Amino acid sequence: MMTQRVGSRIAAALLLAAGVTTTAAAQTPLTLADALRLATEHSEAVAIARTAETRADADSRRATSQKLPQVNASASYSRTLASEFSRALDDTGPVCAPFAPDPSKPLEDRVAEIERAAGCGSLGPSFSFADLPFGQRNIYQFGFTFAQALYAGGRITAQQRQAETERRTAALATSTAEAQVKLDVTRAFYDAALADRLVTIAESTYDQAAAAYEQVRLAFDAGRQPEFELLRAQVARDNQRPTVIRRRADRDIAYLHLRQLLELPANAPLTLDVDLETPALPPPAPYADALARTPSIDDHLTVQQATFGVAAREAAVTIAHAERLPSVSVTSTYGRVGYPSDGVFPGVGDFRTNWSLAATAQLAVFTGGRLRADEASARADLVQANAQLKQTRELAELDEATARQDLLAAEAVWEASAGTVQQAERAYQIAELRNREGLSTQLELSDSRLSLEVARATRAQAARDLQVARARLALTPALPAGTR
Repeated sequence: MMTQRVGSRIAAALLLAAGVTTTAAAQTPLTLADALRLATEHSEAVAIARTAETRADADSRRATSQKLPQVNASASYSRTLASEFSRALDDTGPVCAPFAPDPSKPLEDRVAEIERAAGCGSLGPSFSFADLPFGQRNIYQFGFTFAQALYAGGRITAQQRQAETERRTAALATSTAEAQVKLDVTRAFYDAALADRLVTIAESTYDQAAAAYEQVRLAFDAGRQPEFELLRAQVARDNQRPTVIRRRADRDIAYLHLRQLLELPANAPLTLDVDLETPALPPPAPYADALARTPSIDDHLTVQQATFGVAAREAAVTIAHAERLPSVSVTSTYGRVGYPSDGVFPGVGDFRTNWSLAATAQLAVFTGGRLRADEASARADLVQANAQLKQTRELAELDEATARQDLLAAEAVWEASAGTVQQAERAYQIAELRNREGLSTQLELSDSRLSLEVARATRAQAARDLQVARARLALTPALPAGTR
């Protein structure tokens, strides 16, 4: 049965979110738990915080990638339209007649042939500029590049640690944004419930004043009451009308604010599952477990964020110092270059291989004081982060103490208001009886009615303040520092 009831409430809330104005949705009350879920799912502040978390996660993966090998592939084709080597490429014939010794000729002729061939360059195999890469009309290139950092003075590890702390800080910021949204929704939820209750009290008071006026009017018509009492009763009734109108306007505004936080249409039907009149007034269900615990100051998310901030600044100091140390890396490049010997497209035999392996060491020798300035700036940021951590802890302690004192005060007001309402109700009953029997005037009855209205309104306000104080105390560890 309980599962069915929760499921029907969630379904009704989803219908409200979609703008469906059915009778079933209007009659199904919205619980605080459903309101918190809807607000968290549709909150712009939470969405922004989650995008920052995604960005920080990407930065963490980017920092980790620096420790892994970097492999890149490339492919290109180029067409040479004009080149200074074009004439050499077109001259594919030999420079002179090839060396052609004749053993039948005399020794002098054979020596002369050798000297001729040696002088013009045709003594060895024939040479052509077409075999060179310069100015080739069609060039195809395919290659791979490999790089691996071997030593960076701890810079990469520090960057990875810094990115990880930023990622965890972003996750805490998301939780903080969710807590702030929950507190805002809880306040709006109980503000709307209080507005409902105040409207009911104002309308009840008006009905009492109207009933008293009718009673006096009948007595006046019968000659048992003077005109002065009739006029006083009429004024008391009419004075209550502006209060009813004002309470209804306040209720409309409170419900509009709640609908905005829940991302509901302005005219969406909304009924709240809340009772501010119950004598027990248990804590709101979503915060019952949190109220049963006593968290330490270190459990506050703002303190944890400040702690991560210190860790990030420490990593920044390490990064700045690492810039002074040498960095060592190894790179390798492998490529295949093809020059088509005939036509546009190269064959298998037209490709040549380029392959190199290199180790590189870099060390900053003189930077004009830049590295020293960067390290000094990083250390200043670290000092600031430590001071902010101390300040955040103090604010967290103050927030915790303030929330507990506010809860104690709200509980005291709530307990004190219970007897006041009972006494005011009894006083009004006596005043009404005395007036009906002719033993008192309209002034006494009006004063009793006003006292009862104030007592009921104070009781409802105390119930609202108590529930909000409980919610704030439960959410204090996750709220931003200094939240009231």
